[in-house]
Amino acid sequence: MKVEYFVVMLLTQIITSCAVIRPGEVGIKQKLGKFSNKVEREGAVIYNPIISKVIKESTQTQNIKLVLSLPSKEGLSVQSEISILYRLEEDKVASVLENLGKNYESIVTSVFRSAASDVCAQFFAKDMHSGVRSKIEGEILSKMKTNLEKQANGVDLIAVLMKQIQLPRGLASSIERKLQAEQDAMRMEFILNQEKKEAERKIISAKGERDAQIIISEGLTEGILKNKSIEAFKELSASNNSKIIITDGKTPLLISNDDKMN
Repeated sequence: MKVEYFVVMLLTQIITSCAVIRPGEVGIKQKLGKFSNKVEREGAVIYNPIISKVIKESTQTQNIKLVLSLPSKEGLSVQSEISILYRLEEDKVASVLENLGKNYESIVTSVFRSAASDVCAQFFAKDMHSGVRSKIEGEILSKMKTNLEKQANGVDLIAVLMKQIQLPRGLASSIERKLQAEQDAMRMEFILNQEKKEAERKIISAKGERDAQIIISEGLTEGILKNKSIEAFKELSASNNSKIIITDGKTPLLISNDDKMN
């Protein structure tokens, strides 16, 4: 009885097996070599291991890293570290496996090499080391999408990043000298602009002072000066130190107590 039970359990395990799909994965059943269109998501998947199997693929963002020599417009070779970011679209994993196979990353890499060679050959080597780099990356990505869609749908190309650009030695030195000259020119232009602004400020300040003096001199008429003198005499006479003020209406003469005693 125990032997029969053991045989039944063994046959059950052989006939049915279980695959576990983890978060960030999908599973595709392959029965007698043909892929199922049904996408198995997170959880347990029962299958018959004799005639089928479950292929699990990640749907998270993947990074293909390469180090390549890229051609330039002037025929130079530029060394660069490349990152290709992509992910598989969940509903199209079966199409990717059917058309590209399980080694689809090698197809993506091959498509990149072709696109990068075509695009980089249209730009100068110095462009790959400047702000034009983002434009080059964008054009490579666009060309990759066009070429890859001809073979299969389901590979979502996210970005192409060119890092660690190594220019030919002579060209790198030339670019560094040019950048240094540009920085020196920008620094000198800044200093000249500052000096110009300071000169303009001084001119405006001097003009303001001159205009103020003109306004004051024009406003101080003989009548105003006479009134100001009278106000000053009044304040002086009200002080503790008594004084005698003699004036002809024009020039005041002050006589203190000490002068009277003498």
